[in-house]
Amino acid sequence: MIPAKFDYVRVSSAADAVAALGTSEDAKILGGGQSLIPILRLRLAAPELIVDVSGCSEMTGVSEDGDAIVIGAATTHHDVLNNPLVREHAPLLAQATATVADPQVRHRGTFGGAIAHADPAGDLPGVTLVHGATMTIAGPNGAREVAASDFFVDYLTTTLAEDEVLVSVRLPKLGAGWGTHYEKFNRVAQAWSIVGVAAAVRRENGSIAEARIALTNMGPTHLRAAATEGALAGAPASTEAIAAAAASAAEGTNPTSDLNAQADYRAELARVLTGRAVAKAAGLS
Repeated sequence: MIPAKFDYVRVSSAADAVAALGTSEDAKILGGGQSLIPILRLRLAAPELIVDVSGCSEMTGVSEDGDAIVIGAATTHHDVLNNPLVREHAPLLAQATATVADPQVRHRGTFGGAIAHADPAGDLPGVTLVHGATMTIAGPNGAREVAASDFFVDYLTTTLAEDEVLVSVRLPKLGAGWGTHYEKFNRVAQAWSIVGVAAAVRRENGSIAEARIALTNMGPTHLRAAATEGALAGAPASTEAIAAAAASAAEGTNPTSDLNAQADYRAELARVLTGRAVAKAAGLS
């Protein structure tokens, strides 16, 4: 289907993007377009104005900032996946990014676009929750920072106002002792997650000192598996202890039933995948 008519402007800075957004009551940001363009073609959205931020140099690239790395929102998945800082300090992000769609999409799609789109089946928002990331947002009143735990509000909904743009994401480094793994179950290759699990585990003296686990597609937004995290704290780093903790992975979630899976099936997947992801992150398999 052909999209509805719209005006188009390409900007070179986040400030220009904010200014352009302020000129229309119905505008959308275009980064790589891998989420927006299909929606436009299906006419699920018909904005009056498209603001293209792909040329904003301040919104691209990966840099080191003390105990964190900062990723520009317009950085492509391909560049994130192959960046040495990401591979060294945020391997979970590299693991999850490698499962995103296919190489063609990863060369065009952007990290920030996937985050701002906030699809509960997307692979990357859960990584920001596990890392305790901070989003830097530009708006008409200047910049503001929002924790990842507060950024995702509801299905396809974030705290971004209509005249704001996501500029970058700051991910604290995972230091020595941490292991990570992203586990995904999808219906066919290169498809959205039916359920996904992002896990980071810190081992200490044969026990699990800390575990951070985020669930993909287990509710309208990405969720932390708080009950499992609590059960793993101080538990032996054994397959038995991990399996017991993973039994509560779906606690507090609200999975949907659709053509891909029923809610109870998703809950069982969450248990299985959480056990597998935590075990791999802990170096047990």
